Amino acid sequence: MEAADYEVLSEREQLFHERVRECIISTLLFATLYILCHIALTRFKKPAEFTTVDDEDATVNKIALELCTFTLAVSLGAVLLLPFSIISNEVLLSLPRNYYIQWLNGSLIHGLWNLVFLFSNLSLIFLMPFAYFFTESEGFAGSRKGVLGRVYETVVMLVLLTLLVLGMVWVASAIVDNKASRESLYDFWEYYLPYLYSCISFLGVLLLLVCTPLGLARMFSVTGKLLVKPRLLEDLEEQLYCSAFEEAALTRRICNPTSCWLPLDMELLHRQVLALQTQRVLLEKRRKASAWQRNLGYPLAMLCLLVLTGLSVLIVAIHILELLIDEAAMPRGMQDASLGQVSFSKLGSFGAVIQVVLIFYLMISSVVGFYSSPLFWRLRPRWHDTAMTQIIGNCVCLLVLSSALPVFSRTLGLTRFDLLGDFGRFNWLGNFYIVFLYNATFAGLTTLCLVKTFTAAVRAELIRAFGLDRLPLPVSGFPRASRKTQHQ
Repeated sequence: MEAADYEVLSEREQLFHERVRECIISTLLFATLYILCHIALTRFKKPAEFTTVDDEDATVNKIALELCTFTLAVSLGAVLLLPFSIISNEVLLSLPRNYYIQWLNGSLIHGLWNLVFLFSNLSLIFLMPFAYFFTESEGFAGSRKGVLGRVYETVVMLVLLTLLVLGMVWVASAIVDNKASRESLYDFWEYYLPYLYSCISFLGVLLLLVCTPLGLARMFSVTGKLLVKPRLLEDLEEQLYCSAFEEAALTRRICNPTSCWLPLDMELLHRQVLALQTQRVLLEKRRKASAWQRNLGYPLAMLCLLVLTGLSVLIVAIHILELLIDEAAMPRGMQDASLGQVSFSKLGSFGAVIQVVLIFYLMISSVVGFYSSPLFWRLRPRWHDTAMTQIIGNCVCLLVLSSALPVFSRTLGLTRFDLLGDFGRFNWLGNFYIVFLYNATFAGLTTLCLVKTFTAAVRAELIRAFGLDRLPLPVSGFPRASRKTQHQ
């Protein structure tokens, strides 16, 4: 063989080894996420649904749980996608020729973005509807009972649902752009799925717009419940006394049920006693907290939340001004650019770390706001008491939120890292009025929620400080005294 043949062979071998290395790294990352999500779901599932006498129902629930685990792993990967890309870009800038990080390159990052996009479509369009129909199916009338019969019914329902959804999306695209609708019929993979995912992502971004401001306001109260407050703001002795008094009263009522004239629900009373005992144990742990944890942990946590919230609102306000001054600040896709060329933050690596922290903080706030909203609080999972259909609903909602996180972060200007792969093909990202209105609405809703939360908290503390909460309520309904009585 000639030298040129050896060079071509070496290039092919190098390309082959790079592809194999990327596949191995992607598989290891996804396997790690899958194991973590499986451990998390087993902590929330209802054990009675997996240990039933009917082996068929238990098998169906196990299959549905594995599909939910896959979907939850994809959603967690979508959350980590943008932070991992930002950190990788800074690492490549700092160590461009390091031998030990040669595996970290632009091809791997692009491949991860494409895999998350593909698995998100697969989970939202096929896997989660299949899991729901599979758990609710019973098999066709007259067919043999078993898992296979339920699979047939689920596949038929899934095909009908897919045709319905695709038809609705095609009609919507025809209303918006008739030429694009004709293209979608001929090119299903390159146009139809990205357009459908763009609609789903747009709904997820709208959901983040509503849930994130609510979550930013709720983060202070949630953190206050998890941490031990200073004695100036919380009287644990009084709470322990009240809890012990209520527990003793309920226990006495259970031991002497005949002393009450009304019929008692003994099961409800036992549940209330268990809840009070759990509350008393938590209060005992909080009372035994050290002085450092009590007097330093809570103020530092509140200060960090305040700084992160204020920094998020400030960045959004600056991005609104940039949009008004220069339309180059609009989010766009980066299809062919390579990583490791330029930093996406004016502060360098420190700014990249701040961007990652803000992205995680807004994602946690959006989840808190989602489960605190009046529409979705019933979906909140419970420890070892979450039904299978409720787990499916939670996985779908979390996937919609997490898959919209890169678009959400780039639209608000939290990072200048442009969207990769098919994430950068969303048409509405290039609309100036949509992006500007979205940023203005987010800033307004966040400010309104924070002002309402802080004013309500200050008002409650003032009422408690002046002892106005102990005043008796005015009693209405008594007739006015007559003139004769007033004269006397």
